[in-house]
Amino acid sequence: MDDIKAALADADPFSSWWPFVISGIVFLITTIRMYMGGQVCPNTNLVRDQVVIVTGASAGIGQALCKELARRSARVIMACRDLEKGERARQSIIREIPGASLELVPLDLRSFDCVRRFAREVETNHRQVDVLINNAGIIFHPEQRTTDGFETHLQCNYLGHFLLTQLLLPLLERAPQGRVINVSAHGYTAGKMNIEDPLNVGSWAPGFHARDAFSHSKLAIVLATRALAGRLRKVSSKVTINACSPGLVRGTDHLRHSPIMRALFARALTYPWMWLFMRSPLQGAQTMLRLATDPELALVSGEFFNDCEQTDVTDLAKDDLLAEKLYKETMKELKLE
Repeated sequence: MDDIKAALADADPFSSWWPFVISGIVFLITTIRMYMGGQVCPNTNLVRDQVVIVTGASAGIGQALCKELARRSARVIMACRDLEKGERARQSIIREIPGASLELVPLDLRSFDCVRRFAREVETNHRQVDVLINNAGIIFHPEQRTTDGFETHLQCNYLGHFLLTQLLLPLLERAPQGRVINVSAHGYTAGKMNIEDPLNVGSWAPGFHARDAFSHSKLAIVLATRALAGRLRKVSSKVTINACSPGLVRGTDHLRHSPIMRALFARALTYPWMWLFMRSPLQGAQTMLRLATDPELALVSGEFFNDCEQTDVTDLAKDDLLAEKLYKETMKELKLE
């Protein structure tokens, strides 16, 4: 033992490159994680007693959002398809934030009837809604139609939230400054849309690919956001609506249908890279958190946000004629006035 102590005492840390190599690797990893994590919401404003609806609230970004909004004294409505999972998420938040106001309400975006029931329940229990965050979404879902007859990505990511927004607009109008936040994704840039058939209802079956269906649904979100913002502006509505991207986020259920997640060996190889290059759910929630709470954005509508900042969109996503056609076709398919 004395020999070991003597050797350590006489050791020269600069006689080897290893300490520098290890320090360099740690610095590089830390830098990458900080950069990939994105910006943090620039404000810590309280939204005391504001009624905020978060869809997809049982896990991932939705759960992180509910926790942060509860921390800011909001009255959060957790819209969840899986009530058992939603209750676990609710209890987890309450353990961390005793006294948090969290209401669990069932919402399955795969059913328009369920969306309407959800809206009726909210209307029964609340005079107004201050913020609606359309966060729920899926990707890589197998080829399938919902009970309403639509491709699953299209209904869960776009149509269900479009219907929910329309049904809750009267409650949003009652708020001092209602806000709608539509969660899109960077993948919208790969989306394709034909002005003759913007919902792809006539061209869905041939050559179906889940990635294309996902990007199309996310493009629809951006276009419809612009279209509805224009309509609200024309009638001098106080309600604003914006779209955003949370970035690449790990630890969420929306990747459960990914081929990588189904293969154990692929998952083992992928997880270290996901940990390094993808955001945590809390980091992914920051842009939505700013859109929901920042008074500086009270009059901003019809825009797209990324990393807590307003950013430009692709030319296709700025096509007002396409946005108008998409909006009208969506209203028609949903049988809305």
